[in-house]
This record gives sequence, structure tokens and C-alpha cells, in this order.
Amino acid sequence: MPKLKTNKGAAKRFKRTAKGGFKRAHAHKRHILTKMTGKRIRQLRGVTQVHDSDVREVNKMLPYA
Repeated sequence: MPKLKTNKGAAKRFKRTAKGGFKRAHAHKRHILTKMTGKRIRQLRGVTQVHDSDVREVNKMLPYA
């Protein structure tokens, strides 16, 4: 069976967790932040988990992660 290709865009966005899930960054924190409240910007810091319903899709994109 041939090797599978990794989706390089997904590889830059998701990292595998120890329990088999994926962690990701929050969206909406790249530009036009002046109109956002400080509270909103603070809440978008850090990482979060990919939702359970999306893990299967990410698994297909990252077969060797």
C-alpha cells in the first residue's frame, strides 16, 4: 500500500495531544483587533481542542501525526 500524503496546511495548524485529540489556535486574532474589546482578545489567547466531531477529518489530513 502506498504512503499517504500529509496535508501540509493542516500540519501547520494542528498538533496531536497525548490522548489522541488535536489542539488548535483560536480564530479571529490576526488583524482588525482595535475594534475588539480587551476581554475578547485575552480570551482568544492560548490553545483549545478540536471538537470531537472534527477529529476524524483532521486524522485523515494528518495520517502520521
